[in-house]
Amino acid sequence: MKAVVHVMLKQGVLDPQGEAVRHALGALGFKGIGAVRQGKVIELDLDRSDPEAARAEVTEMCERLLANTVIESYRIEIA
Repeated sequence: MKAVVHVMLKQGVLDPQGEAVRHALGALGFKGIGAVRQGKVIELDLDRSDPEAARAEVTEMCERLLANTVIESYRIEIA
């Protein structure tokens, strides 16, 4: 079973990397970009057969290590 975790900065938290990307895209001639938010994607191969147990375990991983829940939010996909 595979889990994919999408981690993004919460709304209202400054994103200097996203701002740098937005500026660089403008310098390359791409117009009309209002904002860029940058995050990370983490793929996990799990030795689980129960999707609910897998989701619970990945949620605990996110809460304890994969996301800084003070400034980041996360979304989990189980496949």
